[in-house]
Amino acid sequence: MMKLFIDTANVAEIREAWDMGMICGVTTNPSLIAREGADLEERMREILSIVTDGPINGEAIGTSAEELTAGARKLARIDSRIVVKVPMTQEGLKAIRTLKAEGIKTNATLVFSAAQGLLAARAGASYISPFLGRLDDIGQPSEALLEAFADIWSMYDLETEIIAASIRSPEHVVSAARLGIHIATVPYKILLAMTEHPLTDAGIKRFEADWQDALKKRGQST
Repeated sequence: MMKLFIDTANVAEIREAWDMGMICGVTTNPSLIAREGADLEERMREILSIVTDGPINGEAIGTSAEELTAGARKLARIDSRIVVKVPMTQEGLKAIRTLKAEGIKTNATLVFSAAQGLLAARAGASYISPFLGRLDDIGQPSEALLEAFADIWSMYDLETEIIAASIRSPEHVVSAARLGIHIATVPYKILLAMTEHPLTDAGIKRFEADWQDALKKRGQST
């Protein structure tokens, strides 16, 4: 079954999603951490204390392989469950290869093509994150990219897991699930939207109304 991560650095959102049994991991990035006004290491430790048995993704900052590797090592020292997000660049691939040899799990992020995903998998990334919404924004169908990944992964024994990222709607999640994508990382508001349907709300109101009518009739008959 496809796994769900939450894409946020907000601890209240993470706790709520975890308590509802929705998620089994977390992804963050520098923008999400900055939005919360949090210290990176402190926030990662807070998240680890909430999500007690899943991978927690933090992002290494830098452009060179050396900077990315140093940042990744610093994050990995926090906890063995930390997965380090590394951008899909030539320098990022070098960092992924080095980190793989050191036993540090990585997530190749900002992936927009099957070619990029193949390179990241070959370099030793534990995960790759194709960004769906950003592709749709420029008129390129994101589902076609997921289909390419699904086809390729079905033909080879690849350890790298695919994380559908930049999720903008419940439909993105369903598309990923139908294609057998391993994981979707989803913003909190989209997770909530996935719980909702107008017919569910209407059904609850109808059940409540019918029950109240039954209680009134029972009271009259007695």
